[in-house]
Amino acid sequence: QVQLVESGGGLVQAGDSLTLSCAASGRSANDFIMAWFRQGSAGERELVAAISWSGDLRNYADFAKSRFAISRDNAKNTMWLQMNNLKPEDTAMYYCAADATSRTLTEAELGLSNMDYWGRGTLVTVSS
Repeated sequence: QVQLVESGGGLVQAGDSLTLSCAASGRSANDFIMAWFRQGSAGERELVAAISWSGDLRNYADFAKSRFAISRDNAKNTMWLQMNNLKPEDTAMYYCAADATSRTLTEAELGLSNMDYWGRGTLVTVSS
């Protein structure tokens, strides 16, 4: 089993930056594809970004490509999501997830059902 714990959420103003962290414990997640998802109050949970086990490949949702950056440090069992120029529509609960099944980021489907482990989320609120 892998336990994922998110941190770093909070209340910020539009245009601010915020960095979320996801700490993994238990079984090593170093060879898993990791991802960030988010869910707003009125929407479905959606993919924000994903990163390969080695950290050399990344996949972003269109809304995240120019403003967010995903990274990981396997030695620290930690993944981050750097979010810049935040907008009110970025307000959501942000979840860390791990895909323990897909071998490569290229073949991974990155759907909700493809994730084997989930954190409980950290809330990001962006005021206008």
